[in-house]
Amino acid sequence: MNLLRAAGSVSALTLVSRITGLMREQMVSILFGANALTDAFLVAFRIPNMLRRLFAEGAFSQAFVPALAAERAAQGDEATHRLVDATATVLVWALLGVCVLGVLGAPLLVWLMGGGLKGEARLAAIDMTRWMFPYIGCMSLVALSAGILNTWKRFALPAFTPVLLNVAVIACGWGLAGPLEARGWPGIYAMAVGVMVGGLLQLGVQLPALKRLGMLPRIALRPAGLRAAWVHAGVRKILALMAPALLGVGVAQLSLIINTQIATHIGPGAATWVSLADRLMEFPIALAGVALGVVLTPLLSAAKTNGQGAEFSGLIDWGLRLVLLLGLPCALAMGLFAEPLVAVLYHYGDKFSAADVAQTAHAVQGYGIGLLGLLAIKILAPGFFARQDTRTPVRIAVVVLVFTQLMNAVWVPILGASGLALSIGLGALLNAVWLLIGLRRAGAYQPAPGWLGFGLRLLLATAGMGLLLGALAWQLDWIGMSKWLRVGWMAGSLAGAGLLYFGLLWMLRLNLRELMARRAS
Repeated sequence: MNLLRAAGSVSALTLVSRITGLMREQMVSILFGANALTDAFLVAFRIPNMLRRLFAEGAFSQAFVPALAAERAAQGDEATHRLVDATATVLVWALLGVCVLGVLGAPLLVWLMGGGLKGEARLAAIDMTRWMFPYIGCMSLVALSAGILNTWKRFALPAFTPVLLNVAVIACGWGLAGPLEARGWPGIYAMAVGVMVGGLLQLGVQLPALKRLGMLPRIALRPAGLRAAWVHAGVRKILALMAPALLGVGVAQLSLIINTQIATHIGPGAATWVSLADRLMEFPIALAGVALGVVLTPLLSAAKTNGQGAEFSGLIDWGLRLVLLLGLPCALAMGLFAEPLVAVLYHYGDKFSAADVAQTAHAVQGYGIGLLGLLAIKILAPGFFARQDTRTPVRIAVVVLVFTQLMNAVWVPILGASGLALSIGLGALLNAVWLLIGLRRAGAYQPAPGWLGFGLRLLLATAGMGLLLGALAWQLDWIGMSKWLRVGWMAGSLAGAGLLYFGLLWMLRLNLRELMARRAS
């Protein structure tokens, strides 16, 4: 299997998801602007989203995918199907209880996440939390399906499904906001309806794919079936792996809770500025980090199970080189070109002002400082999960949480909302360096020859690209120019920067063909 082709297909589909996600955020800035009600939606959506990352894409996936890959490699498809059935049964019953508790406890959850919300915004956040909480049930089952499909090297569909969420939210936002407002409801509620519709669509499209593989889970609905699933050896192993992973992801989500609380106390719109900057940051993460992590996780697990130490190390080395190749110019662009990017993407109409552009751009720059760390984590963390070591990333995450909040204490009073983004970026760099040191000390990763020359070539090419972007950012009036002129200059600027970067790499004789030809054994 050609790794770049596999990662490229996932990257392209993930990029489509990020583009539609950006369109969703553009719709928010046009219809609603940056205010207390948009902050309320972000708080409400962050609650089920946080639990989704905690139970689905986070701890569950980190434990389930390596265990599933190892079970298939060692025992075959029939035993793997039994593991899928038992896991799905336990997951469905657990989700049912979590959703009921979430709907009942919505006021407490909103207070924990967004204590700075007052009056109408607080009540709207509680209502939208209740509407959207079942989303965690849909997405946890989507994570189960995606883990199965990725183990069978069916990467495309799981990468595509997030597009459906964005499409549903966009359709509901444009279609329902006006009618809701006409009936006296806040128009932002249309976003909550879209989230639930999107969750159901994502689950619905994956079930036929599982059926074609013969891996559609059989869920036991009787207590006896639940007991049998609970004592299944594979389920017990996944739960054992989940325990430390749950703590690790929980630490990250605790950091998110604290940051959201801080943002709602900074002032109206602050949580929205940080969220819009985060959406922009997800583009380079989708381009490299997410796709590579999805492709490498089952391959690393199989290499570890089969005792292929050199293959394991080679996969990580290849992933880190691609992260640097794609992430370094993106990080510089987020630093030098933040205001033009934000102006082109969000500055339409009067609801998202020039001041909002400036605040969001500063947050983008803060995230940009840590972009390489955020990307590298997507490669390095699966190296631990494939070794079924979830404890080391947890210990690192605890220290990074403390470090991030200490940075918040330093930077937020000085920089405001952008200080939150800067603290996250610095924490990501610390996390990535620590993970790298851990894999090196464990002997799991040995850098291949040629890193010095590779890095120097990238730095020279990135510097040349940075000169072009810096000149364009400083010489043009990105806020004042007309909408379509702004879009045209942006397209030309990014195309020119990309051509210059890869042209300089070609002139410096960087062997991109070798990276492109990497195959999994």
